[in-house]
Formats: sequence, structure tokens, C-alpha cells
Amino acid sequence: MASPNIVNVATIRGNTNVATLGATSGNIVTNAASSGKVFKINTVLLSNFDGTTAYDATLTLYSARAGLTKNLVSTVSVPADASLVVIDKTTAIYMEEGDIIAGLASAASKIDVTISYEDIS
Repeated sequence: MASPNIVNVATIRGNTNVATLGATSGNIVTNAASSGKVFKINTVLLSNFDGTTAYDATLTLYSARAGLTKNLVSTVSVPADASLVVIDKTTAIYMEEGDIIAGLASAASKIDVTISYEDIS
């Protein structure tokens, strides 16, 4: 499991993944093992599209290198008809090979997540 030298890259592609969080954890962004890539996470946005009720969301980062899963946010409340910026360009995260961002909500199909990132190889 190695990551490319990001000083000497051949390709940088912008990507955006979107998902609706379920009540059980699901993968949102996965950097496959042996991909030869680094993903630079630029933005993570949670949006509650329910008009009356706040719901909680949890996002986790699995680090394959460390063999650990840690919370990016844990049971953070997203108000009704509102969005919450979890990560922006000032707090970017680099995902190495095998790393995964996953998430779940306190109620299924109430919170959307949008993740923009750079695929660097």
C-alpha cells in the first residue's frame, strides 16, 4: 500500500460523489487498495431536506494504513431545511489507498451528503 508522490503527479481529476444517508453505515468515497492514487477531500456537505425535523448524521474515515476508523463528525445535528459544512478547503483530508469515508443518519433518506475531491495519480 503506497501513495503516489503528489509533488510529481501525472493527473489530477476533480470528482463529486453524492449520496443519501441511510440508517446503517454505507460507503460514500472509497480509494481502492493498490489504486496508485491519493484523494484530496476538499468539501463535505450535509444537507437535511426534511422541512420540519432536525436529524443527526455521523461520518467516519477508515484509514487502511492505521487500520482504524475515526469520526469526522459524530451524531451532529443538521437542522431542518439546512446544510452543514463538515470539511472545506481549509481542512482538507488526504485519503490514501484503501481509505474509506462512510456515513449514516438517525433516519434513513433525510440527509444528503456531497463530497468533492481531487483524484491524484
